[in-house]
Amino acid sequence: MIPWTLLDTAQIPGGGELRLMRRGTEFSIKLGQNELMNSRLSGSEQALATLACRRIQTRERPRMLIGGLGMGFTLRAALAVLGSKAEIVVAELVPSVVAWARGEMAEMFGGSLTDPRVTIREEDVSQIIRSARAAYDTILLDVDNGPEGLTRESNDALYDLKGLTAARVALRPGGVLAVWSSGPDPRFTQRLRKAGFDVNEVPVRANGPRGGARHVIWTAVRPE
Repeated sequence: MIPWTLLDTAQIPGGGELRLMRRGTEFSIKLGQNELMNSRLSGSEQALATLACRRIQTRERPRMLIGGLGMGFTLRAALAVLGSKAEIVVAELVPSVVAWARGEMAEMFGGSLTDPRVTIREEDVSQIIRSARAAYDTILLDVDNGPEGLTRESNDALYDLKGLTAARVALRPGGVLAVWSSGPDPRFTQRLRKAGFDVNEVPVRANGPRGGARHVIWTAVRPE
């Protein structure tokens, strides 16, 4: 068995430390003993993009906001579906995660970060959402562990009623808020509805058709 090697660490604003690990060609990002993401498990992050893109791909110039770069699975899946006139803004709070994507994990990311459709913003996605008005066709949130925060308590503000209402305001009519979670959360489904969304909860597997842990994606549509 090849041992894990620590490549780098990164401080999370507000507290906590991320660790970038590698074992052969496999990468892992951990917070303490919790693995936040692994390069071998991409199915549910890809589904986050494809489920949202199905609803907006007929729009001539779709504009997407992705909260959380991670290992880039969601970004690359969106680029594969959306046309040349699309615009994708990726908000990543931890600058080192972007540096890892351009450095240690550059081969995995390919040309996704230099694609002309992509803009990387090293800032809190909640600030971008709060400052937007009918600016996006879809907002994808793969932040923390889902509605129940793990890395930063302030992430909870993305998922409370005020945060969800701000997301609805930031979306264009018929736009989609898609949210990744490590597990179900009936109270979050209720909050989405209370915030004015039409909600669909989709179970997905961590490694797509090959199985893996059971995750959840909500697709919440702002009514026309």
